[in-house]
Amino acid sequence: MSEQSIPEFRKTSYFNPYVGGVLLGLVLLAAFYISGRGLGASGAVKSAVVAGVETIAPSHAENTKFYSDYADAHPNGPLKSWLVFEMLGVLIGGFISGAIHGRLKLQVEHSPKITSRKRLIFALAGGILFGIGSQLGRGCTSGSALSGMAVLSMGGFISMIFIFGTAYALAYFVRKLWI
Repeated sequence: MSEQSIPEFRKTSYFNPYVGGVLLGLVLLAAFYISGRGLGASGAVKSAVVAGVETIAPSHAENTKFYSDYADAHPNGPLKSWLVFEMLGVLIGGFISGAIHGRLKLQVEHSPKITSRKRLIFALAGGILFGIGSQLGRGCTSGSALSGMAVLSMGGFISMIFIFGTAYALAYFVRKLWI
């Protein structure tokens, strides 16, 4: 393949995935050692939702078991959970990495066959479905699969198999959103 036929987004250099995997494993190990639990992103989103409900409708938060139980489990406030700081670090780190490597652009990458609007609608729908699934599964992929596999939990391995298996099975039907 000649240099001219390579799409622009593939020319950018990215971090070595093997080094990234080892670093992720070390971060996971440090999380287990320091906090006694693994990584996870859905807990940070849940903390933000609970904090929002407590701010906007405090009486509803007090009278609803889900919110009151969550508040009891986090006496310093839901936004002081270490998972919130983890996700802030991921967002800030991603922003810094994009800025350093010249990939920080306000644009929507998509196939020439669809519009930016359609791509954003499907991304939003996928995010909502993923959020619902993470609540039904009592955790996101990083909490369920990555941290579960790190402690050799059979559930972690099964989660990872189904996460990737479902993604591969559905990729055929939504491939035109990317290629």
